Amino acid sequence: MEGTKKYMNSYLAGVLLGIVILFSFYLTREGLGASGAFKRVGAEIVNVVAPSHTHAADTYSSKYFKDGKNPLKNRLVFMILGVFIGGFISGAIAGRLKLKVEHSPKITSKKRLVAALIGGALFGIGASFGRGCTSGAGLDGMAVLATSGFVVVAAIFGSGYIFAWLFRKLWI
Repeated sequence: MEGTKKYMNSYLAGVLLGIVILFSFYLTREGLGASGAFKRVGAEIVNVVAPSHTHAADTYSSKYFKDGKNPLKNRLVFMILGVFIGGFISGAIAGRLKLKVEHSPKITSKKRLVAALIGGALFGIGASFGRGCTSGAGLDGMAVLATSGFVVVAAIFGSGYIFAWLFRKLWI
């Protein structure tokens, strides 16, 4: 397998992620999470497109602008920017920085992209219903030994196995 670039050992990556979560709790008194950053970016987009709607008293995005606050000046937004920048740098260093769509030979790139878009949208909607993403509910919950964190991770992996089996033709 000469020429292929190795990925980080998954056990080492898990330990490093745990250390990052603990540092996050120590430094900010909060854990990690991604959905909050995307909600804040969405609120800013609404503000650019329809500022009168944003600042109405009872809208979803109005809470991000109370007392003249800027929703983009938040640690979660900077964390997500760091994730994208770090992923880009990691891909460049490892020689994996190229645009491609991974899919089964049985389906087209377009079908794979549509399935990924639908799956991502459903996951985002689920994060909104759950009042947070998997990293917030599962990883942070487990880091503080909350029973709910372990239940969430079991539910995520359990449903992941079920849906992977149901939609396996998209990959196999």
